[in-house]
Amino acid sequence: MEASRVIDLSTPLSDKEVERLKAGDRVLISGIIYTARDSAHKRLVDLIEARKELPFSIKGQVIYYVGPSPAPPGRAIGAAGPTTSYRMDPYTPKLLELGLKGMIGKGKRSQEVREAIMRHKAVYMAAIGGAGALMSMAIKEAEVIAYEDLGPEAIHRLRVERLPAIVVYDIYGNDLYTEGKKKYQIG
Repeated sequence: MEASRVIDLSTPLSDKEVERLKAGDRVLISGIIYTARDSAHKRLVDLIEARKELPFSIKGQVIYYVGPSPAPPGRAIGAAGPTTSYRMDPYTPKLLELGLKGMIGKGKRSQEVREAIMRHKAVYMAAIGGAGALMSMAIKEAEVIAYEDLGPEAIHRLRVERLPAIVVYDIYGNDLYTEGKKKYQIG
């Protein structure tokens, strides 16, 4: 794996943008992204299965797995650190099939999700866990657009400027978690 690069990304993502990303790349994301955790993912997939319209167009979008805290005065949002991603794994392949291009969270994903990432030309990125206040500084606007009853787990539409993340799984099957460990193994 080559040394990491820093790449500016603008949403929505295209296949061409996703194709140039490699595990280990550092990215700075600008544009509109959406938040959703497991309860919201279940509702999205239920809508898909019922052939109903989603609360936002999923094609080319990025979902950040976060349940932000309330915004303090003068800020768009409170702390916005990533949540553990595997809880979204049962729902992710269906969303990727419909055109989801990026996910931001923390932790490993299932083999099924990794295969769907490659098949549907998407990317999984990790954000720094424990740095919710830092992450929130890149969020310039936040608006609940669906499932307000879920509180912090409602779907938010965020406008971000240079939100930092690291590509973990790319469309080529590269895995930063595995490759990163190899760098430090002896023998």
